Amino acid sequence: MAADEKVKQQEEALEQMKELVETLNQASKAYYQEDRELMSNQKYDQLYDQLLALENESGVVLAGSPTVSVGYEALDELPKEAHEIPMLSLDKTKDQETLRSFIGKHRVLLSWKLDGLTIVLTYENGELMKAVTRGNGTVGEVITNNARVFVNLPLKIPYKGRMVLRGEAVITYQDFEKINQQIEDVQAQYKNPRNLCSGSVRQLNNEVTAARNVRFYGFALVSAPGMEFENSHEQEMKFLQNQGFEVVEYRVVDRENLDEAMEYFSSQTEKNDLPSDGLVAVYDNISYGASLGSTSKFPRNAFAFKWKDEMRETTLEEVEWSPSRTGLINPVAIFSPVELEGSTVSRASVHNVSILQELKLGIGDQILVYKANMIIPQIAENLTKSGNLQIPDACPACHGKTMVEQDNDVKVLRCTNPGCPAKKIKAFTLFASRDALNIEGLSEATLEKFIGRGFIQDFGDLFEIARYRDEILEMDGFGQKSFENLLENLDKAKTTTLPRVLYGLGIPGIGLANAKLICRHFDQDMKQIIQASAEEISSIDGIGPVLAENLVAFFEKDENVKVWEHLYSQLQIEALEGPSDALFEGKTFVITGGLEQFANRKELKELIESKGGKVTGMVTGKTDYLINNNTASNSSKNKKARELGVPVISEDDFMKLLEHV
Repeated sequence: MAADEKVKQQEEALEQMKELVETLNQASKAYYQEDRELMSNQKYDQLYDQLLALENESGVVLAGSPTVSVGYEALDELPKEAHEIPMLSLDKTKDQETLRSFIGKHRVLLSWKLDGLTIVLTYENGELMKAVTRGNGTVGEVITNNARVFVNLPLKIPYKGRMVLRGEAVITYQDFEKINQQIEDVQAQYKNPRNLCSGSVRQLNNEVTAARNVRFYGFALVSAPGMEFENSHEQEMKFLQNQGFEVVEYRVVDRENLDEAMEYFSSQTEKNDLPSDGLVAVYDNISYGASLGSTSKFPRNAFAFKWKDEMRETTLEEVEWSPSRTGLINPVAIFSPVELEGSTVSRASVHNVSILQELKLGIGDQILVYKANMIIPQIAENLTKSGNLQIPDACPACHGKTMVEQDNDVKVLRCTNPGCPAKKIKAFTLFASRDALNIEGLSEATLEKFIGRGFIQDFGDLFEIARYRDEILEMDGFGQKSFENLLENLDKAKTTTLPRVLYGLGIPGIGLANAKLICRHFDQDMKQIIQASAEEISSIDGIGPVLAENLVAFFEKDENVKVWEHLYSQLQIEALEGPSDALFEGKTFVITGGLEQFANRKELKELIESKGGKVTGMVTGKTDYLINNNTASNSSKNKKARELGVPVISEDDFMKLLEHV
C-alpha cells in the first residue's frame, strides 16, 4: 500500500474514532445521568465494538474513550522535574518584513502561536508515561494525571519506542465563557483562557481538570528513535497526526507566498475558537535549523510573529457601573462606536477602580481602544487624561451607599446594602434551582425583573406573585400564557420536602445531602432545627462543626427566621418516611471513585455502618451495591459488578436508598 494511502486511511480512522467516542459518551450520559435513551443497547454495543476494533487496528486510544477508564486522583503537591532538553523562548517581531527576512530562501512551517500552557509529553511502549509543564524552561511541574484527562489526548499510540513531543494545552473561547458564567463574582472570573488553562492544568485533583475541557495541540517532535522524517519538520507533524495527536494548524510557506498565508491567518482570527496571540515560523529543514544553534535566550530555527494591535481613537461617552450578585460594582467604558478587526465595538470592561484611576478617565476624553488578542475590547491609552470621572456613592441597583475597598492588590467598588436587589439574584436563583424548589421557567432574567420592580423581597413573595398580574402582563417577554405557566409551575413547586427547602435557603455549606441528614435527624421538624445547638447538629454523622456553626448562625438572625416563617406559610411540606437504624442491615457496599456529597469515603462508610450495613473493598457475589458516581465507566470494579449483576449506583441513588423511597 502506498505511504500516502496509508496515511489517508489512518486519518480517516482517527476521525471515525473521535466521532464514535463522542457518540458513545453522549449516549452513556443520557442513559445513566438523564434517564433517557439515545440508542438501543444493541446499537451501543455495536458502536462500542466498532470503536474497539479501530483502536486495536490503529494502536491509538483517545482520552475519553469508553473502552478505558482514567481514574481521578488528588495529590498533595505537583512534583518538579528538570527537562531533558531546556526550552527557550522565541524571538519575536510585529513586522512582516522582519519575518520575511528570517524566512530568506527557505521553506518554513507557519502556524498559530497558541496562547495556553506548553506541555512536554513522554510516551514509552505506546503509552503516555509522563507530562511536564514548561515551567521556567529548565524545570517544570509533573502533571501526568491531569494530562490523562485532556479531552483529545491519545493515551495509547502505535509507536512503541520512547517518544517525546511538545505542544500547547489550551481551553477554547467557548468553554472559557461557559466556565466564567458559572462564577458569580465578576472579580473572581478568569481574565482570559490562558489563565484558566494554567490553573486547570496545574490542579492537584485531576477531576477538576477533566471538567475544564482542556485540549492539547502538538507543535514539535523532540525525539522518536528509529523513525525517518526525510529531514522535514512537516513530516514530523504528519507523524504526530498519524499517532492520534491533533497538531496546530500550519501552512508551508516561503518568502514569495508569505503575504497570502498571513492574510489567511489574519482572516481566521475572528473565527478561531482557540486562543492565539500570533504565529510561529519554524524552518522545515531540520538539520539546517539545528545547525544555527541558539543565542542565550532564543533558538535560531524559529521566530514568532505577534499581531499588531489595530488601534482606534474614540471618545469616552460614559462609564456604566454594573452591579454584580456579590455586591461588587464593575465599571464598563461606553465610547463612540469604532470598527476594530472587522466588527463594531462601543464597550470595554475597565475591570476595577484601580485601572480606572490609572487611566485617569473622564467623560469626553480621547482614548485609544484595541482588541486584546484581536478578540476582547480594551482601553490601551487615555490621550487627554482629564480624570474628571466621579465614582458613584450610590449603588445603581438599590441607591444604597457604596464604598471603595482594597481587595488584594486592587481597589473595587462595593454596595454596602445587604438588601441590594443585585445581591438577591444569587439567593433567588439557588432557591429556584432543580435541587431546591425546582421552579421551572423562572429564569435569572425574570428574577432580575421581579426584584427590580419590587415584586419579591423574600422567598415567600414568589408564591404571591399573582398580586402583580397586571403589571407583569405589561412587561416585555410576558404574555397571558407565559404568566399562567409560571403560576402553574409555582403551584407545583409548593409541594416539596423539607431538605429541599433547607438547602434552598442558601445557608453556607449546607448542600442537599447535608440537608437530608439534618432533617432526618430532627424528624423533619424545622422548629427543632432552628432551636438546635451547634453541638447537637455536629453530632450528626456527616455534619461537621463548621456546617453546624453556619446553620446556628443563620437562624440566630431574626430576619432569617421571618423569611422561613413566611415561606413555610406558602408550602406543603411532604413527610419523608424515616428509615430505621437498621435500614442497611445485611447489606454490603463497595465505594469507589470520587465523592461529591461526602467529605471522603470514611464519612460515607461510617454512615452506612451506622445504618447496619457493611463496607468492603472488593466487589464479590455477596456485594449488594457498588457506589460510583461514574456509573458508566469501564473501571475494573464496574466491570466486575456488571458481570455479577451488582447494581452500580451514584451518590444521588444512595441518598434515595437512605430516604427509604
